[in-house]
Amino acid sequence: MQLRIGERSLNRRIAEHQEKIRLESEKDSPDRGLIRHWETEICAFEKGIQQALKRLGK
Repeated sequence: MQLRIGERSLNRRIAEHQEKIRLESEKDSPDRGLIRHWETEICAFEKGIQQALKRLGK
């Protein structure tokens, strides 16, 4: 149960970061460093999801 809650939380964080990236990319002068930071965090969140799924046997 706790792993599923964590998975939902990470998916929500990924969506939030994707929205931040979209908004930043639309600016006239987007901060590429900030976008890279969010992309790195998304990768970490995805890795966390994969680990949780592995523990759940999926």
